[in-house]
Amino acid sequence: MPEIQLGAHTIRSHGAQVARFHMHDWLILMLLVVIEIILNIIEPFHRFVGEEMLTDLKYPLQGNTVPFWAVPLIAIILPLIVIIVFYFIRRNVYDLHHAVLGLMFSVLVTGVITDAIKDAVGRPRPDFFWRCFPDGKGVFHSVTRNVQCTGLKGVIKEGHKSFPSGHTSWSFAGLGFLAWYLSGKIRAFDRSGHVAKLCILFLPLLVAALVGVSRVDDYWHHWQDVFAGGLLGVTVASFCYLQFFPPPYDVDGWAPHAYFNMLADSRNANQSSSTNANALTVRQLEFDSVYIRSPRNDNAQDSSSILENMESGRRN
Repeated sequence: MPEIQLGAHTIRSHGAQVARFHMHDWLILMLLVVIEIILNIIEPFHRFVGEEMLTDLKYPLQGNTVPFWAVPLIAIILPLIVIIVFYFIRRNVYDLHHAVLGLMFSVLVTGVITDAIKDAVGRPRPDFFWRCFPDGKGVFHSVTRNVQCTGLKGVIKEGHKSFPSGHTSWSFAGLGFLAWYLSGKIRAFDRSGHVAKLCILFLPLLVAALVGVSRVDDYWHHWQDVFAGGLLGVTVASFCYLQFFPPPYDVDGWAPHAYFNMLADSRNANQSSSTNANALTVRQLEFDSVYIRSPRNDNAQDSSSILENMESGRRN
């Protein structure tokens, strides 16, 4: 395992470098925001709702226990606060960047899938009757007996977006990602047998589940909508987390893949530079030894030639 360097990679020292390397990911994230806005603007599919089908769609029209503006606070802001707290503890910009990027992808991918299915399916909400007929007087087509709504257009439009639950899918996408993130940070699966760690992980999931239950209690969704939304959110959160982080039971599950890849690259670069330096030193020593031996060989050749000349002179 590469040598860990806590506190050596902060926003100031490596933040811009990491963000530039993942610039295309942030661009795709912005594209998802645009798609999400478009999906909320377009008109959903208006499914046939006959007079006899309204029996299960006459629940009272009431407000939201968890308002729409609170969903981003629960699914995005709350996990972001936890992620930032861990950054100030470890000072690891790789962890901060990839956790934020994974969280945003988890929520936005879930949101796009949820709203795309909502618009395509067009399932009526449990309170559809009162959205369609605010005065309680039903109006139906003379032949097909399909509803002829007399309510406000915006209220009727929202009434065709029951499946799946957006509140639930967003909550499980954000808080599900937070549960994965916490499991890696507190080493929940280190086989030490601390059940208290699991309680910490279940807390975000419990909050998300309560958000889903509130949607049924408020008669904005059928139970199938909530179940599908929760399953969708958890699934996308799991994929997004494992895209950036090792599994929580892994020995390196406390930091993102990119951090360990960077440490391995740094170590390999240092080894390569030291190897090159050693090679240059050896070559220099070899060159010096050759340079020193060369005059000695020349002198030896000169001495041998002088002796040969003396011997030839004696013979003559």
